[in-house]
Amino acid sequence: QVRLVESGGGLVQAGGSLRLSCAASGRTFSSYAMGWLRRAPGEEREFVTAIDWSGGTTDYTDSVKGRFTSSRDNAKNMVYLQMNRLKPEDTAVYYCAADRRNWGTSRIGAEYEYWGQGTQVTVSS
Repeated sequence: QVRLVESGGGLVQAGGSLRLSCAASGRTFSSYAMGWLRRAPGEEREFVTAIDWSGGTTDYTDSVKGRFTSSRDNAKNMVYLQMNRLKPEDTAVYYCAADRRNWGTSRIGAEYEYWGQGTQVTVSS
C-alpha cells in the first residue's frame, strides 16, 4: 500500500514557476515508477511526466518538454515536479501516481495503482 499526498499547487501568472511535491508513505516506494498526470476542466485526464524507480529515466509529454522537470528522492520518499514558463493551458488539477514496475515508465493512467488527491494549478494570462 502506498499513500500519496501532493502539495505546492497554487495560482501563478503566465511565465512563472511552481514546484509540486508528492510525499509517499510505504517502505517499498523505490519499487514504483512515479507519474504526474493532470485533468483540466472539461477535459480528459492527461499524462504529463513519469520517472522510473531509480530516477534515471524520465518521460514527458511534448507540451511540457523543456519546461517541466520531474525528480525523486527515494531516501525521503518524495517526488517533485518543477514547472517553469507556465502557460494558461497548464491549468489543471495535478495528480501524483505510483506504478509498481521494475523498469521504465508508463503513460497510461490505468496502469498506475495509487493516486494522490490532487493539487490545483492555475495559470493566469
